[in-house]
Amino acid sequence: MPRPRTTFHELTVGQVADRSGVAISALHFYERQGLIRSTRTASNQRRYSRDTLRRVAFIRASQNVGISLAVIREALDQLPSERTPTREDWARLSMAWRTELDARIAQLQALRNDLTDCIGCGCLSMRVCHLTNPRDVLGREGPGARRLPPARPA
Repeated sequence: MPRPRTTFHELTVGQVADRSGVAISALHFYERQGLIRSTRTASNQRRYSRDTLRRVAFIRASQNVGISLAVIREALDQLPSERTPTREDWARLSMAWRTELDARIAQLQALRNDLTDCIGCGCLSMRVCHLTNPRDVLGREGPGARRLPPARPA
């Protein structure tokens, strides 16, 4: 059943969930992670300012391109708390990730282009891998995967 629409300055968790398309449990998680903030009413119900909708959209878009929540939180901490963030604020934050995203794109393109010659796991079974084990140099170190792509920070 749809929740009634109100014109209050602050939004309930249900209203933020409805407007953002994000589950209430995800909003609670984002709040525990310090990505969004709420205030509490006298009856201890959460209330969110309207800029929370923009923050949630930014979080989701950032996650979709592989940015970790820790990095997203650092970016959101740079936003002003006294006003709704502007397009320029968002552009400045996302520009800082451009180099990292470009590097990921290049890595994925290289993997795609050499996929027929690469199993992408550290060359357990191939002597020639132009991506992670050129000229089978890692084979001299013994069996098993010797080099895997670095794990992204959580």
